[in-house]
Amino acid sequence: MDLSPAQQKAVFVLVVVVLAALGYWLILPKLSHSGGHAAADSTSPTASAPASAEASAPGTTGTTETPASTVTATPTGNVNIYSWLPFSQQGLADAASVTLKFSVDYNSFTYTESSAAYVAKMGGLITGQLATTLQASYSTPGVATLRTDQKQISTGTAAINSLRAFGPSSLTFIVTTGQHLVSSQGTTNGSTQYAVTVTGSGSSWQVDDIELASAGNS
Repeated sequence: MDLSPAQQKAVFVLVVVVLAALGYWLILPKLSHSGGHAAADSTSPTASAPASAEASAPGTTGTTETPASTVTATPTGNVNIYSWLPFSQQGLADAASVTLKFSVDYNSFTYTESSAAYVAKMGGLITGQLATTLQASYSTPGVATLRTDQKQISTGTAAINSLRAFGPSSLTFIVTTGQHLVSSQGTTNGSTQYAVTVTGSGSSWQVDDIELASAGNS
């Protein structure tokens, strides 16, 4: 059946309205579904943030982490040990110098030398008490006679091995003394280790005692 122009126009308008309604119904759910995904995606970074913060937090441990080692800081800079001792570095050096000079003189002598001359060359290196002791030892009859008869000439050397003890006004060094002895019996070389004690302070030191190093260990 043929439709009139008016009827054809009415049908066309009706079809347009139906298609528009159908398109709206089909498109709307897709827009709503797409918007939901967008909202979910936008919250994903927020959800992962606590895990990231926990991993970087100091002291946090996990099943795959190795416990951190404890490190003790070591002080830097030079330590002045002389601030703990009753003498200065220069004072120790001065005491050692006196000890060495005395130890060399102790083993240096000649058969023509009197006991007074033997002790005099040590000058201010020794105390009066030690001077008296050494002079008496040098004059011991048997020793003095042997020295003269064999025309002994001795040259001494000395080296400090260690500092055995110290106090507010005394230091005891372990010293190895050497002796090169020339006599009518020939030439010999020997060494003996002594404990030499000096007393004083600052730059003023004198030898107050000498004994075999082994005597102090008994």
